[in-house]
Amino acid sequence: MKDSLIYNKAFKFSIKVVNLYKYLCNEKKEIILSKQLLRSGTSIGANVKEGLFAQSKRDFLSKMNIVLKESSEAMYWLELLTATNYIDINTSKTILSECEELSKILVSIVKTTRQNLKND
Repeated sequence: MKDSLIYNKAFKFSIKVVNLYKYLCNEKKEIILSKQLLRSGTSIGANVKEGLFAQSKRDFLSKMNIVLKESSEAMYWLELLTATNYIDINTSKTILSECEELSKILVSIVKTTRQNLKND
């Protein structure tokens, strides 16, 4: 997996989400919203890894669409945690920026894969 840009970025993002979750639970005593972020944020990398071992291009496309939805959901929870002052603006900008970058890469992967399926 060392040569997969999307996997490496998703894995690093997952680590940040886990650390943010621990901070929110321990320091802010916030459990519910942060658990939602933990689930969606770590699901990105897990589904990317699964997609890299897809049985077909269609299976790969399906997994990448799931990953795109999970990144969108993670973005929502990050925005909500920021709006409710659980996450400070500097932390929010950094992690939201990474989530947005993942989403842009995923959109490109989905578009390219769809195009390749049409051309086959």
